[in-house]
Amino acid sequence: MSPSPTPDSEGLTAGSPGSAALPEHPGIAAIRTLALVGPAGAGKTSLAEALLLKAGALKSAGSVEKGSTVSDHDPLEKRMLHSLQTSLMHLLHDGLRVHLVDTPGAPDFIGQALPALEAVESAVVVVNAQAGLELMAKRMMDAAAGRGLTRLIVVNKIDAPGVDAQALLAQLQAAFGRECLPLNLPAAGGGRVTDCFFGCSGDSDFGSVEAAHRALVEQVVEVDPDFVDRYLNDGDVPATELHAPLEQAFREGHLIPVCFVSARTGAGVAELLEVIEKLLPNPYEANPPQFLRGEGDEAEPLLVAMDPAQHVVAHVFKVQSDPYLGKLAMLRVHQGTLRKNMPLYVGHARKAVRVAHLFMLQGKEHVEIDQALPGDLCALAKLEELHFDAVLHDAQEDEHLHLAPIALPTPVHGIAIQPSRHGDEQRLWEVLTRLVEEDPCLRLERGGDQAALSPQGGETLVYGLGELHLRVLLDRLKETYKFEVQTQPPRIAYRETISAKAEGHSRHKKQTGGAGQFGEVWLRVEPLARGEGFEFVDEVKGGAIPGQFMPAVEKGVRQALARGIVAGYPVVDLRVTVFDGKHHSVDSKEVAFIAAGHKAVVAAVREARPVVLEPIVQVEISAPEHATGDITGDLASRRGQVLGTRSAMPGQIGVEGLAPLAELSAYQNRLNAMTSGQGRYTMVLSHYEAVPPNTQSQLAAGWHLKDDE
Repeated sequence: MSPSPTPDSEGLTAGSPGSAALPEHPGIAAIRTLALVGPAGAGKTSLAEALLLKAGALKSAGSVEKGSTVSDHDPLEKRMLHSLQTSLMHLLHDGLRVHLVDTPGAPDFIGQALPALEAVESAVVVVNAQAGLELMAKRMMDAAAGRGLTRLIVVNKIDAPGVDAQALLAQLQAAFGRECLPLNLPAAGGGRVTDCFFGCSGDSDFGSVEAAHRALVEQVVEVDPDFVDRYLNDGDVPATELHAPLEQAFREGHLIPVCFVSARTGAGVAELLEVIEKLLPNPYEANPPQFLRGEGDEAEPLLVAMDPAQHVVAHVFKVQSDPYLGKLAMLRVHQGTLRKNMPLYVGHARKAVRVAHLFMLQGKEHVEIDQALPGDLCALAKLEELHFDAVLHDAQEDEHLHLAPIALPTPVHGIAIQPSRHGDEQRLWEVLTRLVEEDPCLRLERGGDQAALSPQGGETLVYGLGELHLRVLLDRLKETYKFEVQTQPPRIAYRETISAKAEGHSRHKKQTGGAGQFGEVWLRVEPLARGEGFEFVDEVKGGAIPGQFMPAVEKGVRQALARGIVAGYPVVDLRVTVFDGKHHSVDSKEVAFIAAGHKAVVAAVREARPVVLEPIVQVEISAPEHATGDITGDLASRRGQVLGTRSAMPGQIGVEGLAPLAELSAYQNRLNAMTSGQGRYTMVLSHYEAVPPNTQSQLAAGWHLKDDE
């Protein structure tokens, strides 16, 4: 059983004078937190609107098409009719406080959806009854399972034409196991639903309500031998008495409930709200968050206490910048009581920041509160020290506390950006930095002698997860920050590596009349396994290179590898071992060893059979069955590999495969031609592998590394 709420968790007020005060806090046991996740077009935003309306938080439901929903309040979201950022909402109903996190469904914005899982107890995976099981639903189901969250599948749009709810339920069970069981079933052609958990009779569009009830009870009692005996002896156990085993079944993933709704008509929405309130776990009942203390291999798991009397631990899962309002950080309180005007430390910082304002968010509305308890989702404004994944605390012992990192996809699709007006380069960098802070799946790089990170010096490169990701970034630059820019064609995030061992040597000697420059370096390079990155080893003996100069050698090595040696792309997956060198007691300086390290590693890599690597993406295509042959043949012509096909909804086929990202430029246009505009695809980085020799020659031909570089 879950622990009872402590006395300190009850009776805490949440309003503040002069603000839109909330009612008295109902206590930690009365909190529910859930993230609405799943593919684009499933109706997550409309479902959130329907839940708010049913709970009385809205007088009338907004519309995505009209741009009037609570969560899609950004001008770009209204124009594109899709969620682009995570949005927070809350509702108060029957003595409970429910925090809702609405997330984007397009694969390009999964960097917004995945971090939301770090803030909640339950992941509500919304599936489009017309489209069937899509890749984003599977990805979010897997991610939620990895975080130990309760998973609830909501099948939306059950009233749409041509829906086969029975086939979809079978598809869900085939993908996720027999633990996917319906809590209710659609009835009256999707016009309403019939409860299968608290009730055991009634009509439905398919299947037996009694059989569904029996399957649910059997699945829940399996986790507790005492309930198994009782079920076998009595033939049934009332659902109202199954809270403890149900809680355990959720924690262990032994039960994944399925609910049917229509957010458009409201069918099943009241029943879903009841499921959220009566069955989903509160912060005491769910699996604890995966906190670690320490860094690297020495980090140890730490259990935070859902106790408002303990010291504060809170985690930032989303940062949002506004050119007028400044930075807004959305966070989850995991331990202690977060109060206005209290000092907090951000990670390792030695100087505390003060919480001047504390908010609960209702879309774009900021509701000021005095305090937040464990389990609450809230926001802090105008604190520049806050950043994504930051841990806030009020005790020095928690300075090395962090959440286990969530697996985020690697951005591999890039464009070069420059300001339209000369002299705006630094301002462009600052604005892009703000936008990249909002999305952990965007990466910003800048060329030049200092950064040495891009193929051409002085360029600003932004990498994202796809064309839509980058197009929205450019739209934000123009519409939100009024910044006019010029772009160059999309770039592929190629990488370089080596395939053999080799040695390199460089002596840097410069005499300018006064004190000179001298540094000599011998080093060895050797390949590492794919994905292992870079390793620097110091094996110098006898003080041939004094210890104070070794960081300079490493700096020169890193600069050269970041700039690229064969074709101008970062060199990865290698070990660099410095084993000898020389110094001069007067002329040796850091700058000399930077230069020597730089040139020595360039010489070594050139002799180590360098190769260029390209990103290979996993692609999933959904299309009409008649187009299967065209799609598989086209994929093969793009140096792709078909991994398999699966039956989706009737008349639809799913094709899974691997292909080089470089071959999928404007692929949607080709897919439209093959499927009469009915095909869709998603892709995610799978791995890197060597490009064909002719491609490497073409890439290398356009890159010339000067000898003095």
